[in-house]
Amino acid sequence: MTPCASTGSATEAVTAAPAGVLYSRGLELKETPVPGLPAADPAELGFDADRLARIGPAMQRYIDDGKVPNLLTLVARHGKVAWFDARGRLDVDEHTPADENTLFRMYSNTKPIAGTAIMVLFEEGKLTPDDSIGRYLPAYKKLRVQTADPAVTEKAHRGITIRDCLTNTTGLATPASAPLAWRQQYSDVFETLGWTGRGDTGGATVRQRVDAYAKLPLSHQPGTYFGYHMGYMAVGAVIEEVTGQSLESFFRERIFDPLKMDATGFYVRDGQEANLGSCYAPREIDGEMRLNRVETGPDSEKVKGPKNFFAAGGDRGGVVSTIGDYTRFGQMLLNGGELDGARIIGRKAVEYMTSNHTPGLDIPMTGPGFGWGLGVSVHTGDGGFPLLRSVGSYGWGGAAGTTYFGDPKEGIVAACFTQLLMAGAMPYNDYQGEFQRLVYHALN
Repeated sequence: MTPCASTGSATEAVTAAPAGVLYSRGLELKETPVPGLPAADPAELGFDADRLARIGPAMQRYIDDGKVPNLLTLVARHGKVAWFDARGRLDVDEHTPADENTLFRMYSNTKPIAGTAIMVLFEEGKLTPDDSIGRYLPAYKKLRVQTADPAVTEKAHRGITIRDCLTNTTGLATPASAPLAWRQQYSDVFETLGWTGRGDTGGATVRQRVDAYAKLPLSHQPGTYFGYHMGYMAVGAVIEEVTGQSLESFFRERIFDPLKMDATGFYVRDGQEANLGSCYAPREIDGEMRLNRVETGPDSEKVKGPKNFFAAGGDRGGVVSTIGDYTRFGQMLLNGGELDGARIIGRKAVEYMTSNHTPGLDIPMTGPGFGWGLGVSVHTGDGGFPLLRSVGSYGWGGAAGTTYFGDPKEGIVAACFTQLLMAGAMPYNDYQGEFQRLVYHALN
């Protein structure tokens, strides 16, 4: 069969190929990349097969235009896979194609996993979302908040709660997000910890980093302002304190192993190094935005770095995963907390986690129509982007271009993965939005 192209443009060939088949490395797959989720005819799942097949050539255009190095897309409905397509290369200058085994740096796509971990402990009575993190992390018992005068701070009205951390309303800032008058203080702390924003050059543990942040004044009173800050690092430290385990160990024992997410972890497992591709960032060259390689797979800190930096709840860290592994996680949430007999959390915990916990707050990152749950963005339907997603659908993405969503009303789990840091900075690079719209356009 003519390929759907991992090494060049094959838009015409893919358009002519039978709709609804599963592609990888230019070949039709006999099995889906999601163990436990069988393939099904799109029509059986309520999709127009020809419309669903539009996803392939649409994604190919972004690769052909040099906007992304690769794109993997997957659509499942009612627990069966209707579409999977792998395109592009692990490195744009090499010939190895991206495929179902490709590992992706998930970054903030780790946030839904961290939220799930908190729900596990909530159900076991070991914590509640409204607990102050100061109960577990003493450095956070006495907090100060910035004022307009960099020489003056005020007392926090209340402590930071676990819910604040999960909804990005802690007031914890970074050098980039801190007000200008305070920025140098934040930079000094980050540099002391060896924070380069990329790897573990400093050697500090998650707990050491989190405790250091507590010395800095908050940018806002807790719970009053949505700011995409450092709350998930604190979540990771709380989980470690409550369980007595490393975050890696707890995630693996309670989530990854039960869900058979064998390729997922904070670092690349031995023997899988070749599956991690290069990561890129947009860069303007001669007036045009182009792909600039920032890290190769073999040189990644995820492969050879000390195992202490990335093991965080989703801030500046996060897991590596395959699109198949992550879809199993997404299907578990859509099923109400269970997959293939493995119960991770209860149905009501999933409903609680994926409901909007930020009514009345502006969410600058998403704009109108979205709120935040406990680890996920939630579509509220109040205007916003024309993604066609159902009210109550949820999901999130990562800094390197991965995104996923679950739609309980339609029974859909879908994912779209690449490796482009700050993908939205690339002009007209709306591959995530186009993918989501094409999924819903294909529904009968």
